[in-house]
Amino acid sequence: MYLLELGGEDDAFAAQEARSAAVDVEPLAPGLAVASTIVPERIRGLAYTHRASELVGHTDADPASARALLEAAPLDREGSVAVRATDVKGTTGVDTAAAERALGQVLVDRGFDVDLETPDHELRVAFSTGAIAADAADARENGPGAAGETATREDDTDAPTESESVCALGWLAAESVRDFGERRPTDKPFFQPGSMDSLLARAISNLAGARPGTTILDPMCGTGGVLVEGGLLGADVIGTDAQSKMVRGARENLTHFLDREAPSPVGVERGDWFVARGDGTQLPLPDDAVDAVVFDAPYGRQSKIETHRLSDLVSGALSESRRVADRAVLVADRSWATEARAAGWTIEAAFERRVHRSLTRYVLVLGPADAPS
Repeated sequence: MYLLELGGEDDAFAAQEARSAAVDVEPLAPGLAVASTIVPERIRGLAYTHRASELVGHTDADPASARALLEAAPLDREGSVAVRATDVKGTTGVDTAAAERALGQVLVDRGFDVDLETPDHELRVAFSTGAIAADAADARENGPGAAGETATREDDTDAPTESESVCALGWLAAESVRDFGERRPTDKPFFQPGSMDSLLARAISNLAGARPGTTILDPMCGTGGVLVEGGLLGADVIGTDAQSKMVRGARENLTHFLDREAPSPVGVERGDWFVARGDGTQLPLPDDAVDAVVFDAPYGRQSKIETHRLSDLVSGALSESRRVADRAVLVADRSWATEARAAGWTIEAAFERRVHRSLTRYVLVLGPADAPS
């Protein structure tokens, strides 16, 4: 088993993204989840999972319980060690420095040398206390997907909750590459207001399954932010947009980030890319041409294509997406769930992510309606 340290304010969303790099992801406590198996190189590319560790065990969220757990645990490794403790979101009030010293002494007593600078092994110790959503608790008890279609909201204080108090210990196995600040929308060669930040764009790419050997399409690519993140994960990416200005800008951004010989920061070869002007409701692609479609639908009431109403544009793009792929991720300022089902999709997961007072982003993860159960 593995311990996952999640990031962001929405654990359910983070866990959904983590399933692109891990198997049997289940919530453990606020900011923490467990998984039966991980793919370390994919962990490196996650946005909302910071680390994955080989789970030693978990107990109550206090240093004495953590010490007792470590004293009793089998330690099948050699070399130097360091202990890194964290109080997840400051929920427990545990003195993490004192916990590190106490657990480090346990390891010394068991014959290990401590090296705080370049240890051979790093023991992660995570203390967390608080409530987890009822649907997350159900998934933990009954397995992923038990809750069915899930709708989460970062500011939903009325959702049923279950309280947990946990200290989890694990040997660090993989970390995500935290380089998103280097790709802020305003720092890219081409910028337009309202562009999606690189952290969310990476998560959306992972939800779509972007990785080496896959092809991801964005039929409303805008400045190309999602395509950049998908390409850095190793996927080949295709983009279209109705506006010539956006096509030129996306090409500029993709050239800057993907046209390099060096591997991407996550350690894979950067994907190839192609961007052209086009109508997302009439894609010049054959059936089943790509592995997944991702698009950030226009916000507000107006379509960017003069010949389409906004509802017709989104409905048409959903239908075309279903024709060319059997997986999609839709981001918008409203749900569009009815239109997605009408286009032949089933909703695997749904999330509401509050950006600010006047904007909530809806994220739909879509699969084929005719998929075997």
